[in-house]
Amino acid sequence: MANTYSQIYIHIVFTVQGRLNLIPKQHREELHKIITGIVSNRNQKLISIFAMPDHVHILIGLKPNIAISDLVRDIKSGSSKYITEKKWVKGKFSWQEGHGSFSHSRSQIGQVANYILDQEKHHTKKTFKEEYLDMLEKFEVEYDEKFLFKWIE
Repeated sequence: MANTYSQIYIHIVFTVQGRLNLIPKQHREELHKIITGIVSNRNQKLISIFAMPDHVHILIGLKPNIAISDLVRDIKSGSSKYITEKKWVKGKFSWQEGHGSFSHSRSQIGQVANYILDQEKHHTKKTFKEEYLDMLEKFEVEYDEKFLFKWIE
């Protein structure tokens, strides 16, 4: 797109279907590489990524040539197919429907990237549900509880 300039940073969060712990530590780096490749192939910039056993955080620099929902669809579809083909789980792997996406300014990128990389430590103090609801409230996102991820209590 000629003469189109942008600076868009998006923190994306999505979870494993049924919120099951299906992403083992030994496959984390491989999943990071697969997702990085998908983002790269869509001509977007992956800044930070971390996969917990039941959810993923990604920080991207988004160009305005793709909708966030289309990029997330491609990430979920491609990584689900890869996980299923590699037989990391019995049967077909899938991500839960939906995602969270939160915008950040350039001055926040380092802080958000570190937050994503510190997920293991962060989740010793706060559950994913607490974290996600805090994000929705912090960003003043209106939501209907019945359409949020299915939680494991």
